[in-house]
Amino acid sequence: QLQLVESGGGLVQPGGSLRLSCAASGFSLEHYAIGWIRQAPGKEREGVSCIEFSGVVTDYADSVNGRFTISRDSAKNTVYLQMNSLKPEDTAVYYCAADFETRHRLYCSGYVSRMDHWGKGTLVTVSS
Repeated sequence: QLQLVESGGGLVQPGGSLRLSCAASGFSLEHYAIGWIRQAPGKEREGVSCIEFSGVVTDYADSVNGRFTISRDSAKNTVYLQMNSLKPEDTAVYYCAADFETRHRLYCSGYVSRMDHWGKGTLVTVSS
């Protein structure tokens, strides 16, 4: 069974850090790009970061560039999102997702609209 499971969310004060994990089962992350996408209450989904099948090429939204780092541990079949200098506007449910259907599934270009397989999400709340 193809599955993505997020963990690591929680309540953190502004300026704090969290590391989110996305554990994959039923498939190898080395064959897909994995994206982190967030959705805040009342707002549209926003692509946060993506890592390509190579594990080398990455992409970041302007709003998180320089604060968030995406990485992958192939041995654990897990993608991480290290989030530093968190702000209240980072509060959202964070999902990891993959594209299993299109020929672009290896790459991050346009990833938000292509993702068709999602985890259940993990809630990040940044508040004092």
